[in-house]
This record gives sequence, structure tokens and C-alpha cells, in this order.
Amino acid sequence: MNMSPTEPDAQDGPGREPVSHRARRGLSRRLFVGGAAASAAAGISVAAGLTPSATATTAQAPAARRPKGFGTVATAPRLSAEFKKTFSSRFVNAGGLRQHVVIGGDGPPLLLVHGWPENWYAWRMVMPALARDFTVIAVDQRGMGLTEKPKGGYDTATLANDLVALMDALGHDRFAVAGHDTGMIIGYALAADHPDRVEYLAVADVPGPPSTEASPKLFEKEELNNRLWHIPFNRVDHELIEQLVRGREEAFFTYEFDIQGGERLPEYAREYYIRLFSERESLRGSFGFYRAWDATVEQNDDRAKTKLTMPVLAIGGEKSWGAWVEGGMKPLANDVRGVVIPGAGHWVAEQAPQQMLAALTEFLAPYRAKASRSAR
Repeated sequence: MNMSPTEPDAQDGPGREPVSHRARRGLSRRLFVGGAAASAAAGISVAAGLTPSATATTAQAPAARRPKGFGTVATAPRLSAEFKKTFSSRFVNAGGLRQHVVIGGDGPPLLLVHGWPENWYAWRMVMPALARDFTVIAVDQRGMGLTEKPKGGYDTATLANDLVALMDALGHDRFAVAGHDTGMIIGYALAADHPDRVEYLAVADVPGPPSTEASPKLFEKEELNNRLWHIPFNRVDHELIEQLVRGREEAFFTYEFDIQGGERLPEYAREYYIRLFSERESLRGSFGFYRAWDATVEQNDDRAKTKLTMPVLAIGGEKSWGAWVEGGMKPLANDVRGVVIPGAGHWVAEQAPQQMLAALTEFLAPYRAKASRSAR
């Protein structure tokens, strides 16, 4: 069964000008209207593939609410019909936070944590295949996507607690985690703060979690500065930052996507992400992670005193951080294996989904086998 998302060319149809031409006149709403209409008719029920125990526990949690608006499975662009049969959006009230998750598949739980500036959709190209072996749970982290955007709580200890509460609500005591970019840093915090919950940890394309010893310098060489300048910019906790970006989201986020190496993300995906972060509250929420940088660094200094004991896979894009990802995790865990994906930049799950999938599948095979034996 072909469950892959449909990813057609940037040309939308015969006789239509390329999307790139239209983008210069501003973000296209046409890509999203059909999905939004479908959302109004879509019922949000317990996601397909939840294990019986998870379903029972979820019934005790606050009832799943029907997501409205932009950011759900129904409103995401260019997903196949099979994808929408397998995965559905849900809201889960957990840990005092209303969290948006996309769930589907069957097997042991696998939590996917996206990076900035994206949402659950960043994993779309690997989710269908993963769902054949795992219950896939792709979350919008606090401040992004359709998850609530409070003014505080963006240090990684709190962000990790958000995800523990989510998995509690879904009935999953132990689970595997894969995190990319900011999700990589949150995934590390989740594994370090809650080692009894995380069985396997995969981290992608950040050269280790920030700490006092391992954080970008104020003055880096130009090549690195061009890729890292957003960190000190986003950290400035003042409305000036939102004022500088508001109305210029296309330029701001397009630069971020394009500077990080590898093949350019398709126009429709970049438009989707840019529109997702163009609302005032979403823009502020997206900076929350960076504005808690000092607290996260202090927490990571403490976490580094105890090495992770679960298996860790460190994935780097050849044209981005490459082997630096493994190097950043080696001092923090006892069992680290590294993979560098040829030709990929920072957006590995979208630029090289088959290689990313192969790496995750091989790494998680013992986790899947153990769950299969336990189910017998």
C-alpha cells in the first residue's frame, strides 16, 4: 500500500504560472482553502492505531476536541488520501496545556518533536512508513502550531514536562523519541530528566544541546554567523523583535529555510510554515524557546553530570552539521551511534526522507522487536 504523501512539482497545473512567481506577490491562500473546507467536515476521533491500553487511558483524559483552523492534518497541503486515512489531528489537555498532536499507526509509541520554524508537518514524509511499525505521535511543541502559546514555560525542563504529560494522557508509560532542531534539544531534556520514560532517543542536526561550554560564540566566522544569527536575535525578549519581523515574515523565514544547506524546501511547504508563524501570537510563541536560552543552558550544565543510558542515534545532514551531531552527544550518553546523511542540509526529514527513515528504522528495530515479544 502506498501511504506516502503526494509531493507534486511546484507547478500547480497546466497553464498556471510557477508558485515561485506568485510567491513574490505574497503568500498564496489557494494552497490551503480546500483543506480548510475539509476540516469543517472532519470528525476528530481517537486516532487510528492506538493500542487498546492507550485508548482506554485516553478515554479518562479530557475529551479530544475537534481542531479548527489552519494547522491540522485536514488543512495541511499536499498530503495523500492514504496519509489522511492513517493520521488524524487531536487536541489533548495535558499538564495544563492544550496540545495539538497528529496520531496514527500501530505498535510501540514513537514521539516526534519538530524544530523551529515548523510544526508536526516537518515529519510528514517519514510518518506513513513509520506508522507501519509504530504508533506515531507528532506533536506541536508549546508556542508553535496549534498547541497553546502561553507567555512563559519555554525552558526545556518545562517543555519536556509538557511531553511527559501528553504521553501520560495518551496512556504511554515508555516510548521512543525523535527530535529535530529545537526538538532535538527538547528530546535530550526529556531523556535526561525522565530516563525511566524514554527507551530510545534519536536526535537530528543540532551539534549537541546548548551548554555553557557548547554554545555559539557572539562573534563566529561569517559562514557560521549566517546560519546562527537568529539565535541571539530571537533571544531578545522585547516586542521590538516581533515588530521587526511582522509584515516581513516571508523574507525572515525564507532566509532561515534557505541558509541551512541542502536542497531548497518546496515552495508550498515554505509558504505553509510562513503562514503558520505569521499571526502575532504564533510569532511571539515561536521565539519563546530562544528567550528561555539561559535557563536551558543552566539545566543542560546540570544534565551533563549524568550520562544518558538509553541508546542514542545522532543524525546530521552532510551539508549542515554532519558528524558534529554525534560529536555533541558523545560526552552526554554512554551509547551513541552517528549517521551522516549525504547531500542533506538541516531539514533532513524533508530533504532526505528515505535515508532518514532507513536510519530510524534500523536504530529502532530492537525497540520494535522488544515490544513485539512483550505483546505475545
